[in-house]
Amino acid sequence: MLRGGPMRPFFTNADEGKKFKCRAMCAARRMEARGCLSALSIALDTRIFPLAWVTQETAIYRELPGCVFSKPRLVCAYICFAGSFVLNSFSSAESSAPDAPRHDRHFKVWPKRLPRSITPPATSLWHNLAVSALRFPDKPALVFFDRVLSYTSLMQQAERLAATLHRLGVRKGDRVLLNMQNCPQWVIAHFAILRANAVVVPVNPMNRAEELKHYITDPDAKVAITTADLAPELAKADSQLPAEQRLAHLIVTHYSEAFDENTLGVNQQPDAIAVPEAWREWLGTRHALPELSGGAVMRWVDAVADSDAGELPAHTAVPQDLAVLPYTSGTTGLPKGCMHSHASLMHNAVASCLWGNSTSENVVLSVVPMFHITGMVSVMHAAIYGGATLVIMPRWDRELAGGLISRCRVTHWTNIPTMVIDLLASPNFARFDLSSLVYIGGGGAAMPQAVAQRLWEQYGLRFAEGYGLTETAAPSHSNPPDATRQQCLGVPFMSTDARVIDPLTLEEMPQGEQGEIIMCGPQNFSGYWKQPEATVAAFIELDGKRFFRSGDLGHVDEDGYFFITDRLKRMINASGFKVWPAEVESLMFKHPAIQEACIISTRDVYRGETVKAIVVLRAAAKGKTSEEDIINWCKENMAALK
Repeated sequence: MLRGGPMRPFFTNADEGKKFKCRAMCAARRMEARGCLSALSIALDTRIFPLAWVTQETAIYRELPGCVFSKPRLVCAYICFAGSFVLNSFSSAESSAPDAPRHDRHFKVWPKRLPRSITPPATSLWHNLAVSALRFPDKPALVFFDRVLSYTSLMQQAERLAATLHRLGVRKGDRVLLNMQNCPQWVIAHFAILRANAVVVPVNPMNRAEELKHYITDPDAKVAITTADLAPELAKADSQLPAEQRLAHLIVTHYSEAFDENTLGVNQQPDAIAVPEAWREWLGTRHALPELSGGAVMRWVDAVADSDAGELPAHTAVPQDLAVLPYTSGTTGLPKGCMHSHASLMHNAVASCLWGNSTSENVVLSVVPMFHITGMVSVMHAAIYGGATLVIMPRWDRELAGGLISRCRVTHWTNIPTMVIDLLASPNFARFDLSSLVYIGGGGAAMPQAVAQRLWEQYGLRFAEGYGLTETAAPSHSNPPDATRQQCLGVPFMSTDARVIDPLTLEEMPQGEQGEIIMCGPQNFSGYWKQPEATVAAFIELDGKRFFRSGDLGHVDEDGYFFITDRLKRMINASGFKVWPAEVESLMFKHPAIQEACIISTRDVYRGETVKAIVVLRAAAKGKTSEEDIINWCKENMAALK
C-alpha cells in the first residue's frame, strides 16, 4: 500500500539536491541491472526534478513533483515508497551490486594544476607558428646538428615556399605529399602547405615505389615535396601511373642544405655535433634530380628563394578545414587516409603542452618520425605552439641522442621505449649528461619495468606511457607525469571520454572486465578519406556521444587507468610501428614465384614483435626461387619495418 498525505523533502538546498541526484541515479541503475527495478525515469529541467519508480512487487507507478525553492528554479525530489521498497535500498544496492561503470575514476589522480578539458585557440595551425615568430623572433626554433634556425627564419622560409606552391597551382584543400625523414625542411614544408591553405599528406619515407603509388592516387595529389635520396623512388612510382593520375610537380631538397659542411667531419671543431660516420654518405651525397614523367622537378633552394617565390596567398583556413591526411593501414586492403582538421590537431598540440609542464624554454628532442602522428602532433606542433626549441634527429642513433641531450640541455623527450633501452645500453652511457631532462615519455610499446625503475632511481624520471592512434591525433590516454603507472596506457586525456565496451553487444563493460577501448574527444578524426562505409563502421554512439572504436582490447582499473590486453585487429606492432598482415600479403602476391602467402607475428627481443612470412611457391618456381631471393625482393619493394 502507498502511504498517503504530503511527503517531506529529503533535502533542503541545491548542493544536497545535486549530491542526492547523483547517488540516486547510480544506485537505481545498479538495482535495475539486478532486476530490482523494471523501469527508471528521471527528467530534469530548470523547473522540475521528478523521480519515477516502478517496483516489481506492486507495479505501482507514481510521480510527484517537489517544491520550488531557488532561482533558477530547482525542484527537490520526493520519493514514493511502494510495498517493501524503502530508501535504505540505495545503500544496500551500492554495497552488494557489481561495480557499475564510472567515467570519473581517474579524476582522483588528475594533476591539480590542470583543467580536465580545454578550449583550444579557434585558429588554424599556421597561426601557432606566426604567433611564436611574433613573440620570439630570434629564439631558436630548430636545431639540426650545428645549424640553428630562428622562429623568424622558419616562418619566412615557410611563407616563401607557400608562395611557390600557390604559383604551382596549389589551392585551398589540395593535398600535397610530404615524404622525407626528420629535418628542418620537413617542418618548413609542413607549415608552408598549411599556409597555402592546402592539406599535408605525410608519407613514411621507408615506403617503396609499389607502396607510394597509392599515396599519389588516393589523395589525388599533384605536388610532392621530398629529399634527393627518396626522389627516384617517388618518380618511379609516378611513372607507373596513368597520365591523368601522375604528379605535376616535385620539389626536391638535400639534407646537407640544412647543416654546415663542418658537420660532416670536414674541418670539424672539437666541440661540434657531427653527423655519425655511418650517415655521412646518406646525408652528404648530392644526388642528381630525377625526371618526372609529364611533370616538372624543382630544387628546394629555388622553391624558397626570395626572388622566385611569387605572390603569397591570403590565409583563409579555419579550424574546421582539413589540415592533415595521415594514412593508417587496415586489416583489409590498402591504407586509409584519416581526415584531421586544424581543430583536432590543435587540441592535442595545446593539451600536450599543458600535460608535459611545457614552457617556451623547453628544449625538445625530436626523434620520433614526424610523418608519424605522435612526432607530428605531440612533438612538433606542441613545440611550435609553445615557442620551444626542437632539436631534430633524422633517424635514431644512441650516441648522437646522448650527445644532443647533453650538449643542447634537452628538457623533454617523447620516444619509443626501444630508444631508451638502446641508449641505456650504450658503452658510452656514463659520458652522457641527462640531468637536464624533466619529462620523458612515449608509447608504441610497453616500457619494461626494469628500465623504468632505472630511470627513476638514477635520474628521478618517471616514464609516462601514453596511448593513441592516427585516428585520435596521438594521445587519447596518457599517464599523469606525477602519478605514472608502469606498462599502463594511462588515463583518458584532456577533454576525452574513454570507455570499455563488449565488442559484440556494444554494451559498456563493468570496471575491471575486458572489452574494446573506445574514445570520444575533440582530437578524433572526422572519418576516412573517400571511405564512408569504413567511417560508419569506425564509430558508435553511446550516451549521445560519437565514440571511435580503437580495435584494441583492454580494461580500466578502480582508479581509472586503462590497460591494453590484446588486439581485436590482426596487427603486428614492430617497435611501435603498425604492420598490417593484409597489406604485406597483398604486396607479396605481386612476386611472380609466390602462389600463397600468410603473414604472422613472431616475438622479437628488441622490436617486441616482428613480421614472419609463410610462403607457398608456384610449381614452376620450386627449386628455382630461394628464401634469400624472396627476402631480397621484399627489401626492394617494401618498407624495412615490414
